Amino acid sequence: MTRPVTTYNTAERPDFVRLQYAFAAHIRNPEKNPSPEKIEYRRMKIYRELLYNNVEDFIANTYPVLRKITPDDRWHSMIRDYFANHLSHTPLFTEMPREFLKYLEHERQPQPDDPPFLLELAHYEWVELALSILDEKVDETTINSDGDLLDGKLVISPLAWTLNYRFPVQKIGPDFQPTDPGGTPTHLVIYRDVSFDIHFIEINAITARLLHLISTNPNKTGRALLQQIATELNHPRPDIVMDGGMEILNNLIKRAVILRIRS
Repeated sequence: MTRPVTTYNTAERPDFVRLQYAFAAHIRNPEKNPSPEKIEYRRMKIYRELLYNNVEDFIANTYPVLRKITPDDRWHSMIRDYFANHLSHTPLFTEMPREFLKYLEHERQPQPDDPPFLLELAHYEWVELALSILDEKVDETTINSDGDLLDGKLVISPLAWTLNYRFPVQKIGPDFQPTDPGGTPTHLVIYRDVSFDIHFIEINAITARLLHLISTNPNKTGRALLQQIATELNHPRPDIVMDGGMEILNNLIKRAVILRIRS
């Protein structure tokens, strides 16, 4: 686990810089770093509680399900460890949830009572914030709104993400906490509409495969992609696959998850 480098007590630093480091170190981890002698304890207590509470509240609001299913003592132990030991690399407040996710993925030591879906649930909850603030726009000059779905080329909107999880993360809550992922992966699409509202869609494996083919074969037509799926399925009635695929494509086009592009 990465630990903050304690450099405030190096002799070559000016007094005020060493005081700032001591101040920050105490706020992050008051159990290991004493309060600076020149600052009144009552004031330090206010700073400690204010900063921790702001961080804890913001993370709890971003990860509401994770917060709900985690007992208070385990939750605050986890947040305090993050607060004390994680080195963030951005000053942006909105990036804090991503920093917390990095901490969960790469730094936090797993605990025996951790649910097996902890990382997947955290990622699923973070995605909603990430997409809501994503600085991406659809280049309308490349879009052909009336293009043919079968003979035209398709692209996934930059405002739509395909997600794959072992656990059914969209169903997890206080009354449903699976201990085993089961045999069927969960496929989801999250997208942002023109009103900046975020939507989640649960999709089946065939739709997930179709979206993967669209993203990795930008020069193939819709017809070619559906024909490839029919071949992969070894379906005795390729026409049924084509009809079902057209229904899927029309639904995703209406939601602006996929876009028809100009040739």
